[in-house]
Amino acid sequence: MTRLGRRARLGIAAACVLLAGLAVHAFADGPVGGFAGDALYAALIAVLFAWLAPHAAGWVAPVVALAFCWAIEFLQLTSVPQAIETRIPGSSFVLGSTFQWIDLAAYAVGVTVVALVSRPAAGSSPGEPTTPSGDAPAVRPREGTPRR
Repeated sequence: MTRLGRRARLGIAAACVLLAGLAVHAFADGPVGGFAGDALYAALIAVLFAWLAPHAAGWVAPVVALAFCWAIEFLQLTSVPQAIETRIPGSSFVLGSTFQWIDLAAYAVGVTVVALVSRPAAGSSPGEPTTPSGDAPAVRPREGTPRR
């Protein structure tokens, strides 16, 4: 069985998060749907940042994504998103239109889930196999006296 590279796994994860977000948008209404949609938006941003920098430390993408999402949310306190919307129709899908404190919490939940899911298992090192491979040759200690 072939192992997918990190970018391929992140691409699949991004597609799954995007589909989940579209499903929430289509089927969930009210505050719960809004909160879930915002959390999934932040999760998607975190996965995309991880895709852009696949070798960065595991905490980097969630922290950058949270800062990005919060910056966009605080930008909604200004008239900038409306000005951009008049020049670029549809930009409100990314920039939003109305500041809400609960969105800040939803973004934090979304990136926290990504951080927890993407954490390596206890006792494993990134890039290291967790179990010995049946195809790998056995590692034997060197014979003789070590050189100094």
